[in-house]
Amino acid sequence: MVASNSGRTAGSDLLGQRYLAPESWEVASLGDVALVLDAYREPVNNKERQERMSGKEESELFPYYGATGQVGYIDDFKLDGKYVLLGEDGAPFLEPGKSKAYLVEGKIWVNNHAHVLKPKIFPEFFCYYLNSVDYSTVVTGTTRLKLNQRAMRRIAIAVPPLNEQRRIVAKIEELFSELDKGVESLKTARAQLKTYRQSLLKAAFEGRLTEQWRRDNADKLETADQLLERIQEEREARYQQKLEEWKAAVKEWETGGKLGTKPRKPYRPKLDVGDAANRSGSLPGGWANARIIDIAFVGTGVTPLKKRQGYYEGGKIPWVTSGAVNDLYVQEPSGWVTETALEETNLRLYPRGTLLVAMYGEGKTRGKASELAIEATTNQALAAVVTEGLAASVKPYLKWFLVYNYESIRQSSSGGVQPNLNLGIVEKTEFPLCSLDEQEQIVNQIESGVSRLSQLEEELEASFRRAELLRQSILKRAFEGKLVPQDPDDEPASVLLERIRQEQADAVGTKRGKRNAGATS
Repeated sequence: MVASNSGRTAGSDLLGQRYLAPESWEVASLGDVALVLDAYREPVNNKERQERMSGKEESELFPYYGATGQVGYIDDFKLDGKYVLLGEDGAPFLEPGKSKAYLVEGKIWVNNHAHVLKPKIFPEFFCYYLNSVDYSTVVTGTTRLKLNQRAMRRIAIAVPPLNEQRRIVAKIEELFSELDKGVESLKTARAQLKTYRQSLLKAAFEGRLTEQWRRDNADKLETADQLLERIQEEREARYQQKLEEWKAAVKEWETGGKLGTKPRKPYRPKLDVGDAANRSGSLPGGWANARIIDIAFVGTGVTPLKKRQGYYEGGKIPWVTSGAVNDLYVQEPSGWVTETALEETNLRLYPRGTLLVAMYGEGKTRGKASELAIEATTNQALAAVVTEGLAASVKPYLKWFLVYNYESIRQSSSGGVQPNLNLGIVEKTEFPLCSLDEQEQIVNQIESGVSRLSQLEEELEASFRRAELLRQSILKRAFEGKLVPQDPDDEPASVLLERIRQEQADAVGTKRGKRNAGATS
């Protein structure tokens, strides 16, 4: 090891040092201050553990540990005592603030994803220190980082006097306890914001947000039934126009020798005028339950076969999958397809403003409903809801309804643990319809409320980040010797390390003596 005027650093053969230790401390390798008991590890798969536990009482079972914590139980134990377990693989080595090591005590069983360490210094200090090590120079691998035993033994550990280790741990736990109380309050506030957001949206679609406004404007508002009738008359007129254009295009295609793809016949909207009046239920006066198919075309897309040449390479047409619908708008495509793919498959190019509903295969953040901010095609896991003309005015209101009600819509589907939606369910999904003027009022109130909530959520997230930075700062001060005062009356760290070395040498000598005695007996 090399001493400096400002502190003590590890020798060049040690790894992972992040802090400059005080002169009164020593720097040693992990292998110098802890026994490595990896020989006691044994992986047992879940099926075998379940079979072994069958018919046994809870008191007959023991915790089974892995890389980052307990992963189950088993009917026996391999070790009994107080240990620090440090991830070998599967631990968040490069994520500051996340635990890589943890304390266990009692009768335990450990699998092969965690190293088993028996520290010769204060265990809690040792564990805190391991969670602050810079593992970027210690671990190997790319997709799944691994801490092999050889590198682990070379991790630099700053060692204060034993009494100072205890004082440091006591101070860390005191400060962390206060910090944890603050974090719990932040979590409570975040949960309350989520609840309030749901309450806001629920009130919106029950007509409670605009109750007074509706009374003040009662004589000016058309009913939902009248609005639906206007929308469907307009849709039928548009269809007839498109039908005539299609007939002319087909005639031209036939006259031209039927070259190229035959023009696609326009989709005819499903009309059900007047049915909304029979579905008013307990909604406010003038409202009625409409179905998405009453005002919109609902389509989907496909995943072109990758083995077919010319569908993807060089493509410039945006293609969106269900994993992309994790925000209110889809700004970027999931991939690109070619004009050939658009012509030869059931892909359809949807315009900006199309609403997307995930039917299955959502992303990790649980995509639900979103809106295309770009012109794009989709895969078959998305329902595309297209509104035109007068119905397009309903879109902002319908979008918020889908965002709020996605989970309940999904519950109406079938398919086991994670039920899937389908186009039929999306088409027949009912939503409470009111006049366009009232829809505008509702959307304005929702967006205003959600904007305020989003701002509060951002402030909360900033507070979470500050709390984590403060936690890291506490550890930094602790391992730089600045968290508690040094006491000159403490037994020096050098004496502690010498005692540990002697104990380990004595233990090795005892084992050799026993082996030699056995060999000569």
